[in-house]
Amino acid sequence: MNKYPLAAGGLKYSLTFVVPDIIQWYVKDYEINENIAMDRLYNSTLYEQLENDKTALWHLSPRVLSSMLHEEITTGKITYPEEAL
Repeated sequence: MNKYPLAAGGLKYSLTFVVPDIIQWYVKDYEINENIAMDRLYNSTLYEQLENDKTALWHLSPRVLSSMLHEEITTGKITYPEEAL
């Protein structure tokens, strides 16, 4: 049985739903322009890790992922919530 059910090809499909929500929260919480938010997300280490099916970060809420993005942008580091480990 596949430990990561979305890894069988559905991960990219899943990201099409998660990414807009991450951007929406980022724009709302940090009062950032949507285009800037998209640029920051797509050029982040967090996004690289979201695309990696082995990290399983896609299961975290978009709001948590938005906070993680903000932390990466402001500090250069990402703190992973306990449920992500």
